[in-house]
Amino acid sequence: MIDALTERLSLFQGFSAGQLEMLRPLFTLYCEPTGAVLFEQGDPVDYLYVVADGEVAIHYKPDDGPSLVIARVRAEGVIGWSAAIGNPNYTSSAVCASDCKVLRLHSAALRQLYEQDPETGTMLLERLAALIEARLRSNHPQLMALLEQRLTLKLDQSVEAE
Repeated sequence: MIDALTERLSLFQGFSAGQLEMLRPLFTLYCEPTGAVLFEQGDPVDYLYVVADGEVAIHYKPDDGPSLVIARVRAEGVIGWSAAIGNPNYTSSAVCASDCKVLRLHSAALRQLYEQDPETGTMLLERLAALIEARLRSNHPQLMALLEQRLTLKLDQSVEAE
């Protein structure tokens, strides 16, 4: 099954056959039902995930308000990328919004790959960065709308309190 996914997902395109043989064992396929929590905001970072099928909702809980869905990540998307950038804790939560298939990569395996084969490690990190950048770019308007909505709500509450 991982072989078929690595052939289908754009993350793995352009790697040589030898590089794919090196990458495949690093990823584990998980099938998760709707509502499954992949990680919670504040949990120690262990894994990076690539959504193969389904949709994952990314939740962020600010200190001063309720949890907000800040993104919906579908097939080809990357979540838990704190594992790639070295954050000690996840900055948001990830919950399966539908039945999902995700590929999971342990942060230590990613570091080890980079040490053992810098060319393949760099290629993988560049691909991950491109997918992350695309998600951030597409979510920018949605995040701005959420922030504006929260600001308006806070202003309205302040006026009512006076």
